[in-house]
Amino acid sequence: MGTKINKLRQRTPSNGILLTSWLVKSGFSRSEVSQYLKSEWLQRISTGVYQFTGDRPSLYGILASYQKQADLKYNIGAASALELKGFSHYIAMGKPTAVVFAPVRPPLPKWLNEADLDMNLAEVSSKVLGTAGIEQLDYQGQTLTVSSPERAIMECVLLSPARYDLMDVYYLMEMLTSLRASLVQRLLEDCTSVKVKRMFLYMAEKARHRWFAKLDLSRISLGSGTRSFAKGGVKIPAYDIVIPKELADNK
Repeated sequence: MGTKINKLRQRTPSNGILLTSWLVKSGFSRSEVSQYLKSEWLQRISTGVYQFTGDRPSLYGILASYQKQADLKYNIGAASALELKGFSHYIAMGKPTAVVFAPVRPPLPKWLNEADLDMNLAEVSSKVLGTAGIEQLDYQGQTLTVSSPERAIMECVLLSPARYDLMDVYYLMEMLTSLRASLVQRLLEDCTSVKVKRMFLYMAEKARHRWFAKLDLSRISLGSGTRSFAKGGVKIPAYDIVIPKELADNK
């Protein structure tokens, strides 16, 4: 038994977890799992969820484990995805929060919201952006599902101003000089939120990105009627949006 658990130890990242269902599929009996618990090779985190004793599972490591072992559907998105890709203009104070987009059914495991992990979890369920722009990322020996930068910045707009300040989103937009125009085009055509599309295009044009000129705006439906991002803000006629004065005045 020692050799068997040692081999499992060698191929299990220290930031990840083990699910009973996966252990059984991998040839471990439930009695063996119970024995590993008694001998303190393993520790129970939640019902059917274990870690190796001494490991420190992280939120991202746990998500990667669920994806591998249980085919969990999710994508790390918005500013969290941009940070994983190296785009970040400020350091959050205190424990950071990871924004994770997941389907309504099945939701992410409930115990993740109650566990003491390295990051807080903000779970979002939205179909506004369709399915394009979701990628796989190698992360500390595991694979994460993340939003591409093209999708992530639109997710930031989607969650503004409730979760993100629009000035912070614009500073992120300024960094995104090499977005793929073809993917941006598809995301904008698939997007069902007029508000998101208008603000994204306003910010992209304001940042003077070269890829903006490659977009075919005639294929992007921008609806009608004014959309507001700020009470008492400044109206931008070209996109029929009302935005914070700070953003409008930013050169």
